[in-house]
Amino acid sequence: MADFSSSFSPYAGQLAALGAASGWAVSTLAFETASRRIGSMPANLVRLPIAFAFLTLAAWLARGNPLPADASPHAWIWLGVSGLAGFSFGDLCLYRAYLLIGPRLSSLMMSLVPPLAALIGWAVLGETLSGRDLLGMGLTLGGIVWAILERQPRGSAASAGHPPMTGLALGFGGALGQAVGLILSKLGMGSYHPLAANQIRVIAGFLGFAAIFTVLGIWPRVGSALRDTRALGFATLGAFFGPFVAVSLSLVAIRATTAGVAASIMATTPILVIPLVILLRGERVGLGGLGGAVLAVAGVALLFL
Repeated sequence: MADFSSSFSPYAGQLAALGAASGWAVSTLAFETASRRIGSMPANLVRLPIAFAFLTLAAWLARGNPLPADASPHAWIWLGVSGLAGFSFGDLCLYRAYLLIGPRLSSLMMSLVPPLAALIGWAVLGETLSGRDLLGMGLTLGGIVWAILERQPRGSAASAGHPPMTGLALGFGGALGQAVGLILSKLGMGSYHPLAANQIRVIAGFLGFAAIFTVLGIWPRVGSALRDTRALGFATLGAFFGPFVAVSLSLVAIRATTAGVAASIMATTPILVIPLVILLRGERVGLGGLGGAVLAVAGVALLFL
């Protein structure tokens, strides 16, 4: 199959990564709202069939085949494991973090994805880290700490009495799952179509959540969630901009450019979340929150660009 992504622009990968970051910014707020109404676990589960429906229609229109039946065993294995790492584990942690520390700090924690990917590459693939790499990691971590230490407004999720370290640990788990999923996605996708590759990841993610729901015996919570039409509306909005648009664009990005460059641009999600929470929720963002986000993303850019 031709590399269609490079035929539109020499910066197709960068533009796709920016589109992914924008999609995640919108889905972050939508899923956080849905999670508060129906719980993070049901919200995680119901979004995947909705996203799969969008993907199936798009795949049928884009490549004339609605299902990834033509994928190789190699693609199924690695993309499947990627879906378990990114959707089942990573998003399970991230969505719970939304409820404990709020969408802005949760998305800021995702700035750890590129440094974690670099560390995994060093440990598994023997890749080396230069002095600039280490400086970039330091700036990223410093920005996250700066934003986390900012005093949160009274009544915000981060000051509502939940143990802060629990939310931060979950945010780290979300970043780790996304970093592992990103590397495995590139390994498994190769030249395969990004929409179909995303379908495989969504299928694996759904099966992972189905297993968790079965073990924990919490399927009845899904029935209650499906009766909340307002929550389903937010879940549908989040599924469209997140697992459908953003994840598909992220696969285009890592195929059209290096994973590091793509991850760096996609890490701008915290910057894009800030104006949304100010305009839509009236949240007050202080110097620490703004400066920390800018410093974190600057560190990510230095790490890979």
